[in-house]
Amino acid sequence: MIYDGLAILGFGGHARSVADVALELGIRSLRFIDENARPGEHFAGFVVVKDLEYPLPSGWAAFPALGDSVRRQHLVQFALRNNIPLATLIAKSAYIGREATVAKGVFIGNNVSVGPATRLGIGCIINTSAVVDHESVIGEYTHVSVNATVAGRCQIGNNVMIGAGAVIIDGIHIADGVIVGAGAVVVHDIDEAGVYVGVPAKCLNR
Repeated sequence: MIYDGLAILGFGGHARSVADVALELGIRSLRFIDENARPGEHFAGFVVVKDLEYPLPSGWAAFPALGDSVRRQHLVQFALRNNIPLATLIAKSAYIGREATVAKGVFIGNNVSVGPATRLGIGCIINTSAVVDHESVIGEYTHVSVNATVAGRCQIGNNVMIGAGAVIIDGIHIADGVIVGAGAVVVHDIDEAGVYVGVPAKCLNR
């Protein structure tokens, strides 16, 4: 669905990526909402304001554009509680395989590949040039970063952060709340929350 306008919740780097994809999709009007907005701030000619005014105009939706998964989760829950329409954004250059399912509030960036029968949970981010292969499940509010690869049949929990260029090999299970460092290679299941780095990935701290 192409919206007439999009209220982008946040004004950090991810919000700019969201705006870029939204404009490419043909969404004509944007407004950034950030509690720390400074007078005169704007991006691509669109203003930043401190407060979200709702109900939104007809044809508009909101999009949670924060990289932090907990804050993004709060924004999604706020929107749902207040019956604010929640957008899903899929870049034109992304590939979505057959029988893949994409929940509300998901961002799929440029040149992403999502394999067949994959499931993407609410509020997750699949960032630029990432790969999520066949039959994988990506949990709610999880972030698969730029150029990361999640091979087939993986089960990734909620609020997981998979760093830039990381690789999760086929069939791996990762628990909720795990952080996988940039460039790490995960070759065994991860059953406890913590920070995992290196090749192969090992726990740095819990």
